[in-house]
Amino acid sequence: MSADLALRRALVREIAAGGALADPAWRAAFEDVPRHLFVPYYYEGAPGGHVRLWGEDPDPEQRERWLAGAYVDAPLATRMRDGDLVSSSSQPSLMAGMLEALEILDGDQVLEVGAGTGYNAALLCHRLGEENVTTVDLDPEITESARAHLAAAGYHPAVITGDGARGAPSRAPFDKIIATCTVGSVPYDWPAQCRTGALILAPLATGLIRLRVTGPGRAEGRFLHTPAYFVPLRGTGSQNRPVPYAGGLPRASVSNELFRFLLELTAGSLDPYEAHALWQREQRPRRERFGVTVDDGTQWAWLDDPQGPYTWPLREWPVSPGAR
Repeated sequence: MSADLALRRALVREIAAGGALADPAWRAAFEDVPRHLFVPYYYEGAPGGHVRLWGEDPDPEQRERWLAGAYVDAPLATRMRDGDLVSSSSQPSLMAGMLEALEILDGDQVLEVGAGTGYNAALLCHRLGEENVTTVDLDPEITESARAHLAAAGYHPAVITGDGARGAPSRAPFDKIIATCTVGSVPYDWPAQCRTGALILAPLATGLIRLRVTGPGRAEGRFLHTPAYFVPLRGTGSQNRPVPYAGGLPRASVSNELFRFLLELTAGSLDPYEAHALWQREQRPRRERFGVTVDDGTQWAWLDDPQGPYTWPLREWPVSPGAR
């Protein structure tokens, strides 16, 4: 057995032990698609910055370290720009959970927003066939490398260089949309490019929102329980929502991961002290109690009930200069 195959199978066993990959089709995808082909190099944190590990290192010990790291259940930083992370390969167990949450069916047309390394698109190709997969990214360097990685693994889906917030109208309509980058609000082009009944899954406010498209331009759903931290979507539409200053609030609340989720979800709509009062009044609500509704050019987040007493608008935040 080759070293990468042994590492791949060990990773699959670890992911399955955590409760994911119950679907044999997804287990087979993770067993068959070689992740190391999609991360020919990546960066690890080091004192004073980052160190690059790569598969062509002349030092055999460093090559072994690179290969082993490619099959650790952890995110890998794959592209840095001016010291900032602009692209990564997501944690495999999180990817598995997201793919299973999409409820993929044979023949589904899937749009992935955020091509990254191409690894997630390869998993989708394995499950659905490359003709049913579209991946889009704003950065031509990212799409070029993703296309090359996919070809090396034997897959040739549609890889589009463009604004992910605009979707991929030439490939629509879609049955599923999955974003691998954080949004501050749901781009309206996404539900507009979906069939009724389609699912949209996207990171928002340190969580994962899963929306069911219920009609033209309308979608609604709740957050999954899973925390999620991704590189922000770049392009038209939404960046990370600004987290308001929380000085003066109890340290125990500010450091609580679920309260930080609430702060981000309500940023620009609720004062932090109002958010804290809600947090206490509702006994520290978990992510699953929150949801989002998109309806004909408006969208709002809510607690428990989209028409209930706790609702607030999700506003689109401008992209900072140079973010493209």
